[in-house]
Amino acid sequence: MGDSKIDTQSWVLLLILSLIWGGSFLFIAIAVKELPALLIVLARVGLAALIIIPAHLLLIGKLPRDLKTWIACGGMSIMNNVLPFTAISWGQHHITGGLASVINATTPMFAALFMAVFGLEGITLRKAVALALGFVGVLILKGGGFGDLGDQTLGILAVVFASMTYGLSAPWSKVKLQGIPPLTIATCQLTLSAIIMAVIVLIFSDVHLYAAASQETWVALVLLAALSTSIAYLLFFRIIERAGPSFVSLVTMIIPVSAILLGYVVIGEKLTLREIVGALVIGLALLIIDGRVLRYVGLGAAQSPRP
Repeated sequence: MGDSKIDTQSWVLLLILSLIWGGSFLFIAIAVKELPALLIVLARVGLAALIIIPAHLLLIGKLPRDLKTWIACGGMSIMNNVLPFTAISWGQHHITGGLASVINATTPMFAALFMAVFGLEGITLRKAVALALGFVGVLILKGGGFGDLGDQTLGILAVVFASMTYGLSAPWSKVKLQGIPPLTIATCQLTLSAIIMAVIVLIFSDVHLYAAASQETWVALVLLAALSTSIAYLLFFRIIERAGPSFVSLVTMIIPVSAILLGYVVIGEKLTLREIVGALVIGLALLIIDGRVLRYVGLGAAQSPRP
């Protein structure tokens, strides 16, 4: 889809999406005070599935019945929901939501790397430079290295792992999800994610902890599921219809700004000078891998990284 409708409304929708996805880090930051990561993720995908399934029935119709579609969406549920949601929620027990959002912004770089590994896209000099800069940015966030496995280091590594799994979903979707409506993909993967997380929680966690959670935590969980998951998917697809995938990929670079501002205003989170410098380095890497700025110096067309 082309970029023929990049008008004021498209920009407004993009900013709203960045606030919604940036807000997910705030909601998790609130929930981790009382709940473990597994319970946060189960609530997120379970409530989101309950919201998005009726939307699918209304807008498209019945869910698919063929096994091939469900297997394809099952892979996405693991790489796009179960693993990254759990890793981010666990990581935010040890680092701020703003810092987690900055690290998560490295997703397009991992996507480019895995697309090259599986032979779907080549690694150009521009992408190689961006990947190296992104790694440097993460090192700066940490303070130079990962020799000491303290809580902050483990939190950073957890969110890096989440970005890697998001990136791994790029070649999977390229190969396995062609021809499946985006809303169907979102609905099936959230449904399967809810089932998978329910089994994991029953084995490894304690659902009784939900009963002890405060009203504030439950509000955060509901907003995480309804706004930052279900509605975010619907809005994401709406922007693609209006302005195309290249335009909506810009949200990747705006989410950290939204997350940092929300964390600062609502719960008083702050970034250190080192973390700001690391964020700027990662932002530069994203600009390079996206390619829009570099088109003007003849280094190639823009890419379409996953938000």
